[in-house]
Amino acid sequence: MTAAQPSAPTPAPTPAPAPPPTPAPSFPLRWERREPPLPAAAVLAVGDAVPGLAAAALARVRDGARLGVLADDGPGLPAADRALLVLGAEADLPWADGARYLGRDAGLLVPTTARPAPAAPLWRLALGAAEGQLCVLVPGRALVADPPAPVTSPDALDAFTRPEGADPAPRGSAAPGWSAGR
Repeated sequence: MTAAQPSAPTPAPTPAPAPPPTPAPSFPLRWERREPPLPAAAVLAVGDAVPGLAAAALARVRDGARLGVLADDGPGLPAADRALLVLGAEADLPWADGARYLGRDAGLLVPTTARPAPAAPLWRLALGAAEGQLCVLVPGRALVADPPAPVTSPDALDAFTRPEGADPAPRGSAAPGWSAGR
């Protein structure tokens, strides 16, 4: 009788490779005229309109308006790409030449007189906005950010009232920025 020899351990089966990820559906963004317009919930300025909107928002804050402010003005950002978003009650929102009023459509801030197609909830999902985040969609720009706290000091807007290229000062209680899809 011969002694049994221990056998080598059997290697674990190799798992099958995971299938490649399914690409997200792709669809073009179209804008349709909206009638009646949405109530305004925010104002957006881009490029040369930023200092004017900042000055108008500064005046409203000094008058007691509670406004939230988000900026997309990182270092090296071209003047044409600078953006300032001011949120607040419709009656408190400032105005400036070149700015655009935005309203809420299914959790998405869009121009008050335009409707995105496909529907707004699909764009919010496509942009990856988490529950509670702001999501802005306007022609040529998509923005996702956490909502800002109200501006508590007029000094928070001073940096935006200067023309592009001026050395910005600290913004105090203004939110520092957002993630942008361009």
